[in-house]
Amino acid sequence: MAAAKTKWRIAGEGVVTCNCAWGCPCQFNALPTTGRCQAVAAHEIRKGSYGSTSLAGLRFAQVLSWPGPIHEGNGTRVFILDEGASAKQREALTAITSGQHGGAYFEIFAAVCPNTLAPLFRKIEFQTDRERRTASLRIEGVAEYVAEPIKNPVSGEVHRARIVLPTGFEYKEAEMGNATQISAKAGGDLNFDYRDTYAQLNAFDWTNA
Repeated sequence: MAAAKTKWRIAGEGVVTCNCAWGCPCQFNALPTTGRCQAVAAHEIRKGSYGSTSLAGLRFAQVLSWPGPIHEGNGTRVFILDEGASAKQREALTAITSGQHGGAYFEIFAAVCPNTLAPLFRKIEFQTDRERRTASLRIEGVAEYVAEPIKNPVSGEVHRARIVLPTGFEYKEAEMGNATQISAKAGGDLNFDYRDTYAQLNAFDWTNA
């Protein structure tokens, strides 16, 4: 008999950056811009719990790489979890992100990332302002990014665009930004560096209920 899954829910703000062009074809079931996908993502939990363990205020990030389109699988990833988490919170974050306790987001990414490395516990410096389309992430020795609004290439004026996915499992609506810098140094396929590529800033609300 399978072990009972602990009920959890987490909600907050997230920013995902990748090597695709602005808009990211993957959001439209098209192939990635360069034929493969490499990404750095970070999320801040504003409200959330795993069973009776509160997760509010914690952060987690990921560095991910696929040799081709995400849906073809064989991805490699590593989670970076908030070093400020207590022992119970670390257990909870590890359980949730593994995908073994349900929740579409984590189950789907676990299925396409069979090469999941042991999680790292680090200080995660993360700031996001979805309305302004600005964000920054710094995890010393592992990954960092900077996002800003997309600008018109002729006038330099700020350009605003959104993607709305009414049935999306990752988000329902996301602001589009420009990742002026993405750097990852997590080893092997998780080492990469990009400039002026895709960034999405969105609220998230995930659960296994």
